[in-house]
Amino acid sequence: MTINSTQQLQQYKEVAKISTGILFQLHQAIKAGVTPLEIDRLADELCLKNQVVPCFKGVGVKGNEYRHATCISVNDVVVHGIPDGRPFQSGDVIKVDFGIKKDGLLTDHCFTVGLAPLSQEDERLIKVTKEAIENATKLAVVGKKVGDIGFAIESRVMQDGFSVAKEFIGHGIGHTMHDEPQVPAYGRKNAGDSLHEGSVLCIEAQILAGEDDLTQDNDGWTIRTRDGSKAAMFEYMVMVGKKKPVILTSTFGWPIIVS
Repeated sequence: MTINSTQQLQQYKEVAKISTGILFQLHQAIKAGVTPLEIDRLADELCLKNQVVPCFKGVGVKGNEYRHATCISVNDVVVHGIPDGRPFQSGDVIKVDFGIKKDGLLTDHCFTVGLAPLSQEDERLIKVTKEAIENATKLAVVGKKVGDIGFAIESRVMQDGFSVAKEFIGHGIGHTMHDEPQVPAYGRKNAGDSLHEGSVLCIEAQILAGEDDLTQDNDGWTIRTRDGSKAAMFEYMVMVGKKKPVILTSTFGWPIIVS
């Protein structure tokens, strides 16, 4: 989607603010002993309270549509984790992906948090992933290309020996969940589609402690690392600006470790 007016931008900001507020409350609710299903039910309650629709529900192929408000992916689960009744425990690396629909506009964003005490390696994985995505959002300006964003993400995480899950990519968003352009978390500088003012993007990456070798569970949704290594994910919504991006959903100051 391309935003063409101040009024359109303000409308999207309002929707994004609601979505970010809900996601923040989900972040605050994560602690040892709480289950993914409880977080998902809280998301449903908050959507109802805010008169918005959780937009992940119903996505997917006929007969195996997604039935939850959130994707909650723990440890070696990279993306599309189905909320279940297994309690969170110390040392877990937890990804919460969430989005809403309001007034025809969609959101899609994600944070990762670790439950203390966390190993130094897991803390570094989360920290580097967050840093890579936040730095990449600064490149959502006219004159840059999607390859610049991807290069910035991949080159940063590779410095720490991590890898990008290349099967999953960022994307445009607006009236549909996945819009043009595609925004991979890998690429070459000055390559790919040019960024246009007003384009709304989801800049995201799934970063792996091990190799980019993934497998899917029999549920048709859950994606995990084949070697059992952990993964982190962050996703931000931004609007491409002339000189600087407009961050629509931000988790910049949120803690990456909770107890």
